[in-house]
Amino acid sequence: MRKSIVGLTAVLLSSIAAPALAQDEPAPAVTVTGGATVVSDYRFRGISQTDKRFAVQGTFTIAHESGFYATVWGSSIDDYVAAGSDQEIDLIAGWAKDFNGTKLDLGVLYYYYPGSGGMNSDFVEPYVAVSHTFGPLSAKVSAAYAPKQNAIGLTFPVGTGSVFKKEDNLYTALDLGAGIPNTPVSLSAHLGHSFGPSYLTIGKEYTDWSVGASYTWNHLTFGVSYVDTDDDFITPTGRNASKAGVVGSIGVAF
Repeated sequence: MRKSIVGLTAVLLSSIAAPALAQDEPAPAVTVTGGATVVSDYRFRGISQTDKRFAVQGTFTIAHESGFYATVWGSSIDDYVAAGSDQEIDLIAGWAKDFNGTKLDLGVLYYYYPGSGGMNSDFVEPYVAVSHTFGPLSAKVSAAYAPKQNAIGLTFPVGTGSVFKKEDNLYTALDLGAGIPNTPVSLSAHLGHSFGPSYLTIGKEYTDWSVGASYTWNHLTFGVSYVDTDDDFITPTGRNASKAGVVGSIGVAF
C-alpha cells in the first residue's frame, strides 16, 4: 500500500488544532481481508485446471500481528483434475514476518477437492518463500514440497500388469514484480519448475513461465497475462491444457 504526504502546511495546522486526531491509530491485532476473482482460465503452475474455460475464485484471510495467518481459497475446476470434483478448496496456515525489508513466509497448504467420488485426491504441501522489495521492484523465491502421498502417485507398467507408487513433488519458483511509479499499473514475471515424477508434473519434470500486467482502480484489479510451459497435457476433450495462452482476470478486494 502506498501512502503520500498531501502537504506539510496542512499537517502542521491539523496537529495544532486537533492534536488527538493527528496521532495514528494503533494497528489492530487481527486483520481480516478477502476478495473474489473471475478468470478466463485457471492455470495452476502453467496447466489449465478448467479446460481453458472461465473460473470463479474467492479468498478469505485472518492474520494476527504476530505474523500467523490462516487462509481459505477456492476455485471452480474441471472434473478431470480430481476424479470428478468441480471445486478446489485450499486451506492454508502460515507465519510471515518482515526483517528490514526482507519477508519470510512459512506455511502448509492442504488441497481439498470435495465431490471427488471417494477417490484419494487431497494432498498436503508445505512451502517457504523469501521476498524483498527494492523501491518499486520486488523479488520472491519460493519452494513447495509435497511429500510422498497417494493423491499424487502414479501407476507404472510392470510386466503384464501394473503397480501403483506413492510419489513426492518439489516446485520452485522465481517471481518478479514492479509498480510503474505514479500509476495504478503493475508488471509481473514468473518462472517455475516442477520436479517429478508425480501426478503434478504430468509424469515428468517441466517448466512454466508467465508475464503479466495489472491495473488497479479503487477495489477492483484488472489483469492480463501470457502463460506457457514446455510440456503437453491433453485433456479428455482433446485440448492441450499446458499450451501457451492469454489469461484475463477481474478481481475485487475487501
